[in-house]
Amino acid sequence: MDHYTPLLAITVPAITALIGLIVVTRAMLKGWQDWLALQSQNPGQSPGHPLTNPGQSPGTRIEIADLKERVRQLEAIAAGVEL
Repeated sequence: MDHYTPLLAITVPAITALIGLIVVTRAMLKGWQDWLALQSQNPGQSPGHPLTNPGQSPGTRIEIADLKERVRQLEAIAAGVEL
């Protein structure tokens, strides 16, 4: 029965890896399908770009522009660039 040991040493890990791959693939597919279902339930609730979204007030656009400028300044500070 010793001549079956090399075959088992190759087959068992291969089958285990294949089963693991199938489990992970099915979980990812289920997550993808759920995400697509969620996106199809609320297609109009995506905020979009502030300048192309007519539902936003000018004050909101100004606030977003201010926040973007602050982020640019913080990134410059983090990069060591003199403002």
